[in-house]
Amino acid sequence: MSKQILLAAISACCTPLAREPLSEDQAAELSKLFKAMSDPVRLRLLSLIASHAGGEACVCDLTDAFDLTGPTISHHLKVLRESGLITGERRGTWVYYRVHPEVLARLSAVLVPSDAEALA
Repeated sequence: MSKQILLAAISACCTPLAREPLSEDQAAELSKLFKAMSDPVRLRLLSLIASHAGGEACVCDLTDAFDLTGPTISHHLKVLRESGLITGERRGTWVYYRVHPEVLARLSAVLVPSDAEALA
């Protein structure tokens, strides 16, 4: 499934779990995103990118935060990119990454209990 189709499916997809059960297709799409975030390195990379000044981070800024090889970091970034959680843009020698905030917001909305929505 392409990133564009995945992003469209997520944004059209899901009501909070506590409100109604997910369909089989919704669960399959969401599980791909949660699986991509389930690795501690990928979760930390996602956090580093999202919290970086300006909302984007150069791969050169990310590699120094880990005691891992460049190819290992590249693999984890590829998994995040293919899942639709981040996007990358090459500028000269470096690649700059950005988080798709709408995807994170959708994931967050799925996990919000229905009574928490009423309180907000």
